[in-house]
Amino acid sequence: MKVILRNPRREIEIQGPMVADSLLRRLEINPETVLIICNGTLVPRDTRFSDDDEIELRPVISGGAL
Repeated sequence: MKVILRNPRREIEIQGPMVADSLLRRLEINPETVLIICNGTLVPRDTRFSDDDEIELRPVISGGAL
C-alpha cells in the first residue's frame, strides 16, 4: 500500500494487509496526532488496509483566538 505522510511530505510503500492501528504503531506515530484517510475517505483505526489502498496520514491541527 502507498502511505502518504505529511509534515514533512513523503511517500512510502508498505506491504499489506494491515489494520490502521498496526500501521501507526509500525511507523511510531501517536494515533491521537493524525487523521487516517484511505482512498480519499476518513476511516477509523480499526480499518483493514490492502495492498492496493492509498493511505494518507494528516496531522491534527487545532487553534483558536485568544
